[in-house]
Amino acid sequence: MFEALFFLRKSALINKENIRKMVDSTEHFSGKVFTFTVQSLIVVSLITFSIDTLPDLSLEIKNILNIIEIVTVGLFTLEYLLRLIISTRKLKFIVSFYGLVDLFAILPFYIASGFDLRAIRIFRLLRLVRILKLFKYNQAISRFHHALVIAKEELILFGFVAVIMLYLSAVGIYYCENAAQPEQFKSVFHSLWWSVTTLTTVGYGDMYPVTAGGKLFTFFILTIGLGVVAIPTGLVASALSKARESEMKETLTAKDNKAIKSDSQ
Repeated sequence: MFEALFFLRKSALINKENIRKMVDSTEHFSGKVFTFTVQSLIVVSLITFSIDTLPDLSLEIKNILNIIEIVTVGLFTLEYLLRLIISTRKLKFIVSFYGLVDLFAILPFYIASGFDLRAIRIFRLLRLVRILKLFKYNQAISRFHHALVIAKEELILFGFVAVIMLYLSAVGIYYCENAAQPEQFKSVFHSLWWSVTTLTTVGYGDMYPVTAGGKLFTFFILTIGLGVVAIPTGLVASALSKARESEMKETLTAKDNKAIKSDSQ
């Protein structure tokens, strides 16, 4: 009897480990297939969501969209349950960021099954949470997140300086243009919109200077604006390079450790 219980426990552990390799690892073929399948389902789900917003859809197309939604949600539900099964701390997984993303990706469907909530647009928008699932399966996005962590202090400092520059440019254009255009530049707060569009070099053209002083000040702010766009781009690019190097070192270290372990056996 004890041998039978031990065998069942061992089989369960092996099955759990196989599920973990499929769900959490892309080193195995099953993991690659699983990741590709989930990514494809996310894209299909977003496409059907967009098609569903088209007016005057025929009943046949609506039925097809409903079938696709049922299949998609069913597979997302299976994925959620598999992750819950292999999780060693289930409550922590449920309340984690990706755990909540996985839950909210399927929850709207099951709630809508019992109620007629199609008129509530905010409820239907919850389906867009599924796009966040791509972050979990994309290595480039993980690398970008790592890069943001590396450049976090520099980006925070730059953001602080940018806010000060926005405020000072709003004050400057207000004093340059308020007398000539009191309706456009009513206050410093109204001038902040001009500061945002000018410093980011967007320039919508809805607010622009007409005085000589205002034009000269705008030229000065536009010159600074080039740096406002370039500096964070350079910081992130440098951080991405460091993140890539770190990732390659971790991969090589893991391969070396695996080789040493196999040699020792």
